[in-house]
Amino acid sequence: MNRRGFLKGVASAAAGVSLTGTVSGPCAQAKDLVNGRITVAVVGVRGRGGGLLNLFARLPEVDVKYVCDVDESVLGRRIEALGQPQGKRPEGIKDFRRALDDDQIDALVLGTPDHWHAIPTIMACQAGKDVYVEKPDGHNLIEGRVMVAAAKKYNRIVQLGTQSRSGFADAMEYIRGGKLGRVVMAKAWESTRQSSLGHPPDASPPSGVDYDLWLGPAPKRPFNPLRFHGNWRWFFDYGTGDLGNDGVHRLDLARRALEAAIDGKGEKPLGSPRSVSAIGGKDYFEDAQQWPDTLIVSYDYPGRVMTYEMRIWSPYPHEGEGEGAAVFGDQGYMILANRGWRAYDPDRRTVAEGPGGYNDAAHAQNFIDCMRSRKKPVADLETVGHPSSMLCHLGNAAWRAGRSLRFDSEAYSFIGDEEASQYLTRPEYRKPWVLPKAADV
Repeated sequence: MNRRGFLKGVASAAAGVSLTGTVSGPCAQAKDLVNGRITVAVVGVRGRGGGLLNLFARLPEVDVKYVCDVDESVLGRRIEALGQPQGKRPEGIKDFRRALDDDQIDALVLGTPDHWHAIPTIMACQAGKDVYVEKPDGHNLIEGRVMVAAAKKYNRIVQLGTQSRSGFADAMEYIRGGKLGRVVMAKAWESTRQSSLGHPPDASPPSGVDYDLWLGPAPKRPFNPLRFHGNWRWFFDYGTGDLGNDGVHRLDLARRALEAAIDGKGEKPLGSPRSVSAIGGKDYFEDAQQWPDTLIVSYDYPGRVMTYEMRIWSPYPHEGEGEGAAVFGDQGYMILANRGWRAYDPDRRTVAEGPGGYNDAAHAQNFIDCMRSRKKPVADLETVGHPSSMLCHLGNAAWRAGRSLRFDSEAYSFIGDEEASQYLTRPEYRKPWVLPKAADV
């Protein structure tokens, strides 16, 4: 089924006709981007998505043609607040598919909830659009794999919103130079206090909200304000918990630091973890959140170990930082955090330091530059974004399974554990939003 056929199927399904196809089809031809302006649609503009809207609207070579959100009140506020930074007022739309059908659109910028990362990315690739998508890459591991397959098949630029990839270059060069000695371990953590969600009752969707479209591939459930704006991330149907929310940033830094050390020694690349284990639970907050508030995950690589620690109820930092990453060698170690990085010798004396690197503007500009050059961006989905997101999805799966799991990176499953492998995808995709297989995109 091609993309236009898929869209017709969506309309048929809304009228009660069964749809069994997937979002696959030929790639439309994009216009020449080398010298012209870049035209984008920004999808999902509350919260983080609102920041992305402001960011891209202020890039001098970018035109925002569409602002898309399922909530009319959010849509109106964002367009009014945006003003006309480039002399053009964007059009507000509720359904991202309208932008996909517009040949003037060169890219989608996705600030949507996790459960709305994969399908718009796949459809955009099929339509000949590039994609900037917030982290993690999808709602689950298999979604990320299909996103990568679509980006490769249609030769699209897909940048993940792990903004530290546009910084910390000096820190990585320090590690790559061998000054930490033999590096065998890295860790990441979140220890910034959050609040209880409570137990609000179900209610009617607010006026102007297309709740069915917001649910998308997720199961049909009554509307609840707790599972909607912002708080969706704490529920299995829509989010990936704090491991996929903030943890992906810290794990990406830890993985990047390990890889820099390995690269400096000329050793075999890190690759995927061969096993993962997780312990923790809802040990503090008495609320409706489904994901844990206390968690420790261990990732086992040949000759290397990575750990992640999360305690989102604690009011004090870890290693001097509320959230961050560290890499340990036999001649020193390094802390990488929001405020910057610091390297220490074995006596805990600071021997080098530099600024932080969560550079939103540089990350967006890198995406635009790579749309023109067709070079891989700094947070390329296949080589950077998906491997780091994978750590979140594997950790969540190990926690839900309640046991240590051996991962087969070729089959994308847990070895000898079909029950645990169910947590690597969604049990069922609500039609018409059916996730295709990687081979079928």
